[in-house]
Amino acid sequence: MNRDTRSRRHFLRNASALAAATVAPGAAWAQNATAALRILCTGPAGSIPDTVARRYAEQLGARYPGGVLVDNRPGAAGQIAVGALKQAAPDGATVLLAQGAIATVYPYLYAKLGYDPAADLKPVSVAAVATLALAVGAAVPASVRSLGDFIDWSRANPTLSNFGSPGPGTLPHVLSAMLFRQTKVEAQHVAYAGGPPAMVDLMGGRIASLVLPEGLLRPHHAAGKLRVLATSGSARSAFMPDVPTFVEQGHPNLAIREWFAFFMPGSTTATVVESASQAVRAAAENKALGSALAEMGMLASSGTPAAISERIATEQRYWREAINSTGIRVE
Repeated sequence: MNRDTRSRRHFLRNASALAAATVAPGAAWAQNATAALRILCTGPAGSIPDTVARRYAEQLGARYPGGVLVDNRPGAAGQIAVGALKQAAPDGATVLLAQGAIATVYPYLYAKLGYDPAADLKPVSVAAVATLALAVGAAVPASVRSLGDFIDWSRANPTLSNFGSPGPGTLPHVLSAMLFRQTKVEAQHVAYAGGPPAMVDLMGGRIASLVLPEGLLRPHHAAGKLRVLATSGSARSAFMPDVPTFVEQGHPNLAIREWFAFFMPGSTTATVVESASQAVRAAAENKALGSALAEMGMLASSGTPAAISERIATEQRYWREAINSTGIRVE
């Protein structure tokens, strides 16, 4: 083989490598994956996580000739869905859409957790951010119009005082528990498998109160089927500006927003994770996705794997102290 031939082959190998490194954002994710993508989801159909997963699935579908499947695995505060992710191959064909609490809150809340966030979850990107809200329904008298009114009513009616949640250990459960503990009110926790069935019972008068992302509560608040008494942002929500915050009503440490993110199996390579993150970030910029999430009272969001990892570390420090100080635990 002469020198010119060797040089030409060397040039072609380098050119091929450069082309592979400069493919469009997210293309490597699709190439490394199978013809279809599965998005595991921690919520049931109709829930906030399900909505986020399906809106992103619509944007990511063009990358997968076999389509994008949303695989709902609700229950056990996300642990069922995380268990399914742990069993998945780390090839880019399976991602998890979950509440950020699976990595930030649950390690300190659960006495036993069926996964190790550091070992079993590779953060990909934030997907959406939502403000939580507390609502009361038919079980609470119409004269209760503020958070203070509700606390007074709950204290005066201990046999009727209870609160629902989309599941034990979920962030809505934790926020409600923190509120009642701070106000020294005894209230029974009623757990559901997701937000939609809990909301049905709230409007039906079978539970007194419920915390959920505001997007699920807003249309029923507007229709007069329930009353939203407080929202969890540091300032009033643009989606429900008539409702005061917990902070305004004397609870500064309840400025808590829920966020949802994509994760991959813990052994997924950094290359596949970064490629997936680029695809999610591109989808988050789509105006149709932003509008669809806004209809549910959420903001589309995204970030790099490094950014979400830093966010998780910061929030872990907060929740470690908050949960230890309140004594809230889930067996």
